[in-house]
Amino acid sequence: SFKAREGQVTALVGASGSGKSTAVKLASRFWDVSSGAIFVGGVDVSTVDPETLLSAFSEVFQDVVLFDDTVRENIRLGKKDATNEEVLAAARAARCDEFVERLPNGYDTMIGENGSRLSGGERQRISIARALLKDAPIVLLDEATASLDVENETYVQAALSELLQGKTVLVIAHRMRTVDNADKIVVLEGGCVVEQGSPAELREKPDGRYRRRGCSNAKAMPGGADECVPKPRLAYLRTSGTEELLIAICFAS
Repeated sequence: SFKAREGQVTALVGASGSGKSTAVKLASRFWDVSSGAIFVGGVDVSTVDPETLLSAFSEVFQDVVLFDDTVRENIRLGKKDATNEEVLAAARAARCDEFVERLPNGYDTMIGENGSRLSGGERQRISIARALLKDAPIVLLDEATASLDVENETYVQAALSELLQGKTVLVIAHRMRTVDNADKIVVLEGGCVVEQGSPAELREKPDGRYRRRGCSNAKAMPGGADECVPKPRLAYLRTSGTEELLIAICFAS
């Protein structure tokens, strides 16, 4: 079991198939649990209407879902009654202007089925703009920069910095150096929580899994295997924290 506190960044780390995506999807009730329980704000999510629950979450995943419509209307999905001014403000904050100004009809350009006329980074920025427009208190983030080129990654990082200000963030981390500025790290293996704590606490454990993963990654870094402390890379992962519990995920024993 683990808890993610309001206003803090909780990073989920682990190998492929360890349960990171499952935990995030359970938090927002994409699926119902067969055992254990999920609490948001002290309320069991199984007792909450799914549509009401989802209004508290914004999702930014690597597999962005877009529709064969204009850039403007794809962003407006975050808040269906949003004005054009609100849509454009969210788009600017998500750094969409950089590529939209090159499109033939600007924000009224049709982007193709699932955004087929856009690059991966451009699609990610539309997803972030949509989340900014929604302005939900909880952000579920699959490390969206994992497969982007350097230029697009820079724009996406800047957009995420806007999105995550003051939010409660549950991030699926694929690279250890991404999470060193998180408030809390939860290490998963085989669907189980095997370690959790702040980055500093986990680095203090000489035989801890987080430290071992950091040392393994360090072999490919300048400085070699002696550089065993994962280095922060994405500055957007720091937010202010409070002590109020927001999310608790309880796995059955």
